Amino acid sequence: MAVTNLKEKTARLVEEFYRGNDKAFAELYDMYVQILYNYGCKLTSNEDMLKDCIHDVFVKVYTKRDANAKIDNFASYVIISLKNRLYDEYRHFANTTRTDISDYSSRCSEDDIEDDYIALERMSGIDSKVKKYMGNLTVRQHQAITLYYLEEKKYEEICSIMNLNYHSVRNLMHRGMTKLREAAK
Repeated sequence: MAVTNLKEKTARLVEEFYRGNDKAFAELYDMYVQILYNYGCKLTSNEDMLKDCIHDVFVKVYTKRDANAKIDNFASYVIISLKNRLYDEYRHFANTTRTDISDYSSRCSEDDIEDDYIALERMSGIDSKVKKYMGNLTVRQHQAITLYYLEEKKYEEICSIMNLNYHSVRNLMHRGMTKLREAAK
């Protein structure tokens, strides 16, 4: 639920920002600066450079409004922009020093926040589809499918839980799965 609320609030604030509301930009900054800082800490231990790069990202967002270049997915945009900005800084730093760029790879996190964010978005979409499809089932079909697939109960256990015979449970499962397949088309 929180992902959807954050997404909706972000979309609303971005829209207000593009209409010229600077307070909306300030709210976007407040919402995402800590997220970007936490992400950046996984990529670098240079706190001053990180803060400068976060500042640069928000300046870039602000100037995009003046250029009428709308940002479709704000969260992804600022995360990717920060990553690219930090890499640019490391490349620049590597070109101005004798330190090999491979020395910096140990500072990068093994976790990929972009992949995590995309997976979270995908799972959120899948959850809502499953809930929608399961809403098409009768109460008994829903219960039987939940017991079998989510709670991993055997048919015999489902029979005793639902106080039904084996054949009735099989029919409930078959009809429920048929409805789910039709709903998913």
